[in-house]
Amino acid sequence: MSRYTAITDADLQAMLATIGVSSLQELFDRQIPDAVRLQRPLDLPDGQTEQAVYEHLRELAARNVSAEDELCFLGGGMYDHYVPALVDMLTERSEFLTPYTPYQPEISQGGLQVMFEYQTAISELTGLPVSNASTYEGPSAVAAAAYLAKLHNGRSRIVISAGLHPHTIETLRTYAHGYGMNVVEVPLASTAAQAGVTDAEAWAAAIAEGEGRTSAAIFAQPNFYGAVEDAEALAGAAKRAGGEHAPVVVCQVDPITLGVLRDPGSCGVDVAVGEGQPLGNRLDFGGPSFGLFAAREEYMRRMPGRIAGETTDVDGRRGFVLTLQTREQHIRREKATSNICTAQALNALAGVVYLSWLGRRGIVELGELLLARTHYARELLTALEGVSAMHEQPVVREFALRLDADVAAVRARCIAAGVNPGVDLHALSGREEDRGGLLVAITERRTRAHIDRLAEALGAAIAAERRAAVPA
Repeated sequence: MSRYTAITDADLQAMLATIGVSSLQELFDRQIPDAVRLQRPLDLPDGQTEQAVYEHLRELAARNVSAEDELCFLGGGMYDHYVPALVDMLTERSEFLTPYTPYQPEISQGGLQVMFEYQTAISELTGLPVSNASTYEGPSAVAAAAYLAKLHNGRSRIVISAGLHPHTIETLRTYAHGYGMNVVEVPLASTAAQAGVTDAEAWAAAIAEGEGRTSAAIFAQPNFYGAVEDAEALAGAAKRAGGEHAPVVVCQVDPITLGVLRDPGSCGVDVAVGEGQPLGNRLDFGGPSFGLFAAREEYMRRMPGRIAGETTDVDGRRGFVLTLQTREQHIRREKATSNICTAQALNALAGVVYLSWLGRRGIVELGELLLARTHYARELLTALEGVSAMHEQPVVREFALRLDADVAAVRARCIAAGVNPGVDLHALSGREEDRGGLLVAITERRTRAHIDRLAEALGAAIAAERRAAVPA
């Protein structure tokens, strides 16, 4: 018997005989064309002992650098926020850590209550009445919102702002191909006063140009470059441009900023989606995280994921149920609104624990702290020789700079000094206009002294690179 399956040699021969082949090799020969077969053994080294494997893995692990090992100003979608011990204590409890998903809701009351409380928190945060629990991560949540729009109005055109995260745009384009939708990207404004935010006139024109075919209009708040958009103006322009065929307005939100920015619901947004990592989830080399998804009530049955509800049992006791499960293949099959089965419920639990720990006042205080420290950092860094702001728009905890030096080389010098100064915009987006750009993120873990150290390291690195560029 195999170590991994219960199939015996006799079982295997019986199955092969039933389908009319003599061996597994013959089965493969019939099914797999020669052109795509390797035709040689895998080039793998011999196995090693357990002790040797441990030593090798330990050496690999020693190469890793975490946000605890260097002064980290990385952002661009993932942020080094403080995660309180309470989050780990609750998420590591076996009743939350070990279950995958409540396929038998009647015996998963604790898990369902967590989902219910999470949904309540996200609805309050976004100002929208319905939240699911939850989606896989931020970019796929945006793609799911676009599909929701198509299911709602039957149209196939998506208008997006270039201020969306590049990974979100890539994901959206990939999904759109499968959905039979096309994506129209609206550039950021080029005028000095509006640089860094979505070109409102081009936004409205692109939606109107669709002549009633625009299914969804999607923008980010704040956008990829840290700029705070006029969400109400963009949502209103989308509705007016669409007229009687108004698109579904989708906003990709940064949940941490909603303590100080107006919630998307009050700005006229129909669907709010976003990356949940800042809410009680660590960087962890990019994942896992979770996607948040909230919407107006008329879109509820088109939403992906699960929706938990509150009820009473036959004895009048409070209980929780899986009210809607609009995407599971085992229930909806071809009518499913998403084929991703992982709701990342454990990460969503971390999110609601974190929000409960902060509280209504705490998230406001956190936002105000980020505003103050980000303002200080932006003023200090743009005063350095060879550094300028990419835009002058309001920011909350992240801002884009333009360096008069090679960004990759400057980053390497800073990192050698123990400071990761931020994200190389061009390396992340691939856009030519982002060449020379550095995206700097400030969290509550970065003190004024840390920001001063960043300024010192960045200034020295730029000066060194500029000297190196001068011919001898």
